[in-house]
Amino acid sequence: MKKIWGILLVLLLLCMTGCGSSPKSAQQATPQKIELSVFAALGLKDVLIDIQKEYEAKHPDVKIIYNFAATGVLQKQIGQGAPADVFVTAAAKNMDDMVEQKLVIANTRRDIVSNDLVLIVNKESGLDLHSFADLANDEVKRVGIGAPETVPAGQYAIDVMKFLGIWDRVKEKAVQTKDVITVRSYVETGNVEAGVVFYTVAVTSNKLKVVATAPKGSHPPIVFPGAVVANSKQSQAAETFLDYLVSPEGMRVFQKYGFSPFIYLLFSGRNGRNVENQIILPVLLSLLHNILLVFPAVIRGRCH
Repeated sequence: MKKIWGILLVLLLLCMTGCGSSPKSAQQATPQKIELSVFAALGLKDVLIDIQKEYEAKHPDVKIIYNFAATGVLQKQIGQGAPADVFVTAAAKNMDDMVEQKLVIANTRRDIVSNDLVLIVNKESGLDLHSFADLANDEVKRVGIGAPETVPAGQYAIDVMKFLGIWDRVKEKAVQTKDVITVRSYVETGNVEAGVVFYTVAVTSNKLKVVATAPKGSHPPIVFPGAVVANSKQSQAAETFLDYLVSPEGMRVFQKYGFSPFIYLLFSGRNGRNVENQIILPVLLSLLHNILLVFPAVIRGRCH
């Protein structure tokens, strides 16, 4: 009898031990983060990295992975099947092409920010340049622009010079680069005497000065649109990220880096860096954002 009670006691202790500790495999697994692959124009690198910090703090379940390059390069990569969730370009035309080719989801498109095209020189430069037209002067030997096939700023630069009637005299001086960051670097190091870049690229360098802004109407409006990539496996998370970019929180970061919300372009036809736009238009932007949240079916054309 004692032997039976001893066996029962041992079995009871084993059961209690088993109940008291769960194997690791039975424990609740930590939810895996959503990895969001964002393909974005190189000129957006600094601002998007800043936005990433804020966004991931507010969305701890999301990890953003960026691929920065010239817009045309990214467009080609997505067309060849590169896995991406969000595409943000430096030109509306590239996004138009992506929509036409059904490489992005058309009704997720957002026109995010606008920019200016500017002429830059090294601060130590002795060139007497005051306008884009001055690039035709004989004293200017080399002008840096992005390769127009893949760099929207390069195509905008050519548009401006054709508008001014000076492209035939400047094209032999043009040094084409793989992206706008390289144009900026060439001007800083003296490899070229002047360069044409986006305003936001120019102001990040303390070695350069902006000598002119492209005349109004000399090129198509500079818009940075974004959209969810058609083969995205995280389309809902991707669209949520795009919504954040155009939200008042996202716009505050963009403005810190010199970008203007796209709404400025709609109201004034130019980018909004004057005091009036900095005070009044953010209020309008916030109202518009709230409307988009309250009436998404109406605004985004999803009514059935």
